[in-house]
Amino acid sequence: MSKQLHKIFIDEQVKLLLKSYVDKEIKINYILSILRIKRRRFFELLARYKKDPDNFSIQYNRKTINRKIDKAIETNIIKELKIEKDLIRAKDVPIRCYNYSYIKDLLEQRYNQKVSLPNIID
Repeated sequence: MSKQLHKIFIDEQVKLLLKSYVDKEIKINYILSILRIKRRRFFELLARYKKDPDNFSIQYNRKTINRKIDKAIETNIIKELKIEKDLIRAKDVPIRCYNYSYIKDLLEQRYNQKVSLPNIID
């Protein structure tokens, strides 16, 4: 699988190739081999370029934040971890480390919140 276009090329390089194609200076097969993309992706880029050549960009803009859990879930995780921490610190209780699976089960039972173990551990 090839890398993403915006990680390999800058906007100006792709603009130059598309402009050269529109001006019939270079052939499509040459551009496809340089950009390492299929014809379908090329024509999608070309349509975007023709629509607004000056503001054309291949940079990827994420619309939502990736890997984010709800604030209520995060609050409950922290609350339960603090309870576990107090148990670990207590000398009369034989607990030495966090039981993340137990916290995961507690979140499901008490708060009806489903969370993966890596979210709790992190």
